[in-house]
Amino acid sequence: MKIHRVKIIVLTGIIAFVGIIVIQIYWLRKGFDYEEKKFSQNIQVSLLDVVNEINRHYGYKMPLTNPIQQLSGNYYVVNVRNDFDARILEFYLTNTFIKRGIGIDYEYAIYDCETDDMVYGSYVNMDKTKAKKISNFFPKAHNLVYYFAIRFPQKTNYIFASLQLWVILFVFMVIVLLIYLYSIYVILQQKKYADLQRDFINNMTHEFKTPLSSILIASGYLAKQPSILADPKLEKYTRIVMEQGKKLDGHIEKILNLAKSDNAPGTLNKSAIKMNELILSAIGVIQLKYPTVITRFEPAKENIIMADAFHFANIVYNILENAVKYCDRPPFLQITLTENKDLLHLDFIDNGIGITAADLPHVFEKFYRVPGKKKDEVNGFGLGLFYVQKICRLHKWKLNIASNTGTGTIVTLIIKK
Repeated sequence: MKIHRVKIIVLTGIIAFVGIIVIQIYWLRKGFDYEEKKFSQNIQVSLLDVVNEINRHYGYKMPLTNPIQQLSGNYYVVNVRNDFDARILEFYLTNTFIKRGIGIDYEYAIYDCETDDMVYGSYVNMDKTKAKKISNFFPKAHNLVYYFAIRFPQKTNYIFASLQLWVILFVFMVIVLLIYLYSIYVILQQKKYADLQRDFINNMTHEFKTPLSSILIASGYLAKQPSILADPKLEKYTRIVMEQGKKLDGHIEKILNLAKSDNAPGTLNKSAIKMNELILSAIGVIQLKYPTVITRFEPAKENIIMADAFHFANIVYNILENAVKYCDRPPFLQITLTENKDLLHLDFIDNGIGITAADLPHVFEKFYRVPGKKKDEVNGFGLGLFYVQKICRLHKWKLNIASNTGTGTIVTLIIKK
């Protein structure tokens, strides 16, 4: 049902955007046609003014019929009917175009009746900063003797310049559509990967948890047998099987919980908890698991915070266990607690191998493990600090880490009371 709804939304969005672009193209075309018609009318009126000015200059009679013929979109032939000078023509052309606000370059040629040929006049650059572009091809007009031809090479660009806002809007809409299509593609790819992840989780739950539960039940029953209890070696091996089975079960459970939390927003069961008590409890578990660890935590008073007790205990345990595992000498852990207005700064200081500056920005990434000798010696999936950061964000706490290779690491948890 959700997939069907997504497809409908995507298809509707694409149709809407394509429809908008089609409408934009239609109006852009309409606008271009309007501006082209307006340009042609303006040019013809201007050329008629030029003919009148030339006739007045030479004292010729004014033409009774329209002397202007438009042979193509940017090519005009103007019948003057009498002889005229090229310099006079260029003067009136330029002045008339300036008066009418036509700032487009033009080139003109004059028909020479003696040679029966078009004599090239000049390329007139209305914007003096531009380079000249010259074209010597001017087709002759039949049945005319005293006339000139004029061409506007930059007509299309000139009209598009007047439609600049329309063009920008059209380009913007195309870019938006491309971004939308790419975003939809990325979303669908992410959804595909999310579906694959969900299927993997379901299969993993069945394929791993079921046989592992059977192993733990069988090993627990086996450990109670008199023959096993009577043989120290068998008892030791059975205990190893149970311990490693529980460890594997814990790793699998951690992966499943994190994978599931990626598909749904995390929820917390907040309550007023005694923070110091939970920290001391986590320290006790660490000392049972790692008897050589020396810890120091001497809070001045009990601190009550609003937090999820289960997740807070897991945060502390993960930080402490990382400190122990990534240490190449007798582990020493110091936990300090300082208050700053309504904030509690909880610092976990260890004497481990430290983290390089290059690896420090990546330690909170899922499945990331710092390269080095310890990576091969320590069991894990690189999920501990990822989990810690995720829970801190849900609590809206700040988490900082500072470290130098060989000098240990300081993990700072800033908790709002």
